[in-house]
Amino acid sequence: MNLPKELKYSEEHEWVKQEGDNKVRIGITDFAQDELGDIVFVELPEEGDELEYNTPFGSVESVKTVSELYAPVSGKVLEVNSELDESPENVNDSPYEDGWMIVVEMSDPSQLDNLMDADKYESMVSE
Repeated sequence: MNLPKELKYSEEHEWVKQEGDNKVRIGITDFAQDELGDIVFVELPEEGDELEYNTPFGSVESVKTVSELYAPVSGKVLEVNSELDESPENVNDSPYEDGWMIVVEMSDPSQLDNLMDADKYESMVSE
């Protein structure tokens, strides 16, 4: 299982990469994409949409199931990975690089404190 140490992780299996004081890039973890199986469709919010902490912001559809995506932070969507419209398999092939989902301007950067480091996330998923 690939868990980059510089990222933060949510209990709902999203990863968060801080890219400045109040900007983060978000996707789903290697563990999550592996559990889901082959991803065939990704539904994401629009640029400008407001996300609320721990509420659904989209979904990932795989050959096995549909799984909701939960916002690990509150804020405004600045960027959406439109590549996933044509190539949802990028989430399977490269969950931390090409498979990123959205970039968010956080309204409350202290919410990052609610997230886990790689070691804590790894012990959660291995239970």
